[in-house]
Amino acid sequence: MKAHSLRLLGHVISLEARSAMSYRVDFWINAVVSFFAQLGVVWFLWSSIYRETGQATIGGRDMQSMMLYYILVILIGKVVRGQEQMHGISSDIYEGGLSRYLLYPTSYFRYKYAQHLGALSPALMQLILMGSLTPLLVDMADSGITLARIPAALSAMMLGNMLYFMLLVPLQSVAFWADNVWSLAVLMRFASALLGGSMLPVDLFPNWAQRILDWLPFRYLFDFPVNTLTGHVSQAEWLKGMGMSAGWILMLILVSHLVWKRGEKQYTGVGI
Repeated sequence: MKAHSLRLLGHVISLEARSAMSYRVDFWINAVVSFFAQLGVVWFLWSSIYRETGQATIGGRDMQSMMLYYILVILIGKVVRGQEQMHGISSDIYEGGLSRYLLYPTSYFRYKYAQHLGALSPALMQLILMGSLTPLLVDMADSGITLARIPAALSAMMLGNMLYFMLLVPLQSVAFWADNVWSLAVLMRFASALLGGSMLPVDLFPNWAQRILDWLPFRYLFDFPVNTLTGHVSQAEWLKGMGMSAGWILMLILVSHLVWKRGEKQYTGVGI
């Protein structure tokens, strides 16, 4: 990549970061109200499940470790999803805005991913801020979190973030042929939340389902980074998970390239 292209991407990341952090009211609503609202729903649900079943542990987790899992899923999930690009790429195609990016000295997807990374600032701030309050909410004595596991968890989050972005790219590229791809992005968000451990820990799925999910990209978005941080993943499992994440990213890059090349033949530059 040329030096001027790198400077452009660095400028885009910086610009998006400043823009994302300029909306202070939105930041605090997401950081506090949204976090405690989601956590409240989870607490009422699981406290009822533990009480009605009369079991101290479910899937090897007691109430405290289950709540810790969901706290981390909520915070790490914001980092993995990032800006999410639910309609950014498709809007560029619909409205003809893609044309201006063709003049930039870097590829369209590098530019979009730079925007995506720059907009992570609120999510990272929420992770640090609300994460520091976690010991006040749950017992951390048996959390399994250590300083040595943080770099591995951060690496898993970084790949998870790129994987989530790349899962959206081919769906958004369908906008070259379809009038509305928003429903596809919503379906992907739901599937990733259900199968990726955001709604339910993956280790609560039946064994046959877990074996299938090991080969799909979704569990490496949320469940894998959280379990890496809490020590539920061995070194061998971590290496396998990182390899699966990287493999899916490379495959999705290839699929996105093929879809994009075909779609460009449909693009007129004046919108759809």
